[in-house]
Amino acid sequence: MSEKAPLADKLRNPPRSENRSATVDLSRYTTGEFDRGAGMAKEALWLVISLLLFRLCPFNFSGLKCAVLRAFGAKIGHNVTIKPRVIINFPWKLFIGNHVWLGEECWLQNLAQITIGNNVCISPRAFLCSGSHNYKLSTFDLIVKPIVLEDGCWIAANAWVGPGVTVGTHTVLTAGSVTSQNLEAYAIYRGNPAGIVRSRFISE
Repeated sequence: MSEKAPLADKLRNPPRSENRSATVDLSRYTTGEFDRGAGMAKEALWLVISLLLFRLCPFNFSGLKCAVLRAFGAKIGHNVTIKPRVIINFPWKLFIGNHVWLGEECWLQNLAQITIGNNVCISPRAFLCSGSHNYKLSTFDLIVKPIVLEDGCWIAANAWVGPGVTVGTHTVLTAGSVTSQNLEAYAIYRGNPAGIVRSRFISE
């Protein structure tokens, strides 16, 4: 096939050398060396408490939620606001700094460590996703990588942050945007995949 052929044609009719005989076999799936970080009893207790206090409770009760998270091993600063229906998978893999806001229905899927700096806003339904899969293997193995949100950044509503991403200090990821790459400091990112639209300037 000519190299000038449209990409869509190449995808529909790949050269013979690009054909693959292997298929995905989820019966052979493995989590590899993934460590849940806690025993079954502790994780089961967390599932019950997080359901009752974090997901079903219609009130903030931020102080109580922070105390519970600390009891389960999270490192939590002061003046942290946690809105209703926030999902946190493993509190023992969570660090939150001071003056942080977690909006309604945001999801911290911290299969790996999630670190949130000071003065960070995570808006409703934002998703911090530290887990993925190796699509190059037929076993579709689990991949986990830590996420870091540096001081002063804003993850807007319905935005998605992927495994291994560091969001630079005071950067904004706008509503509905998606990033699987590190974001530079003091910038505003938008789109899927997110790209810089302008620098962020903050006045007193």
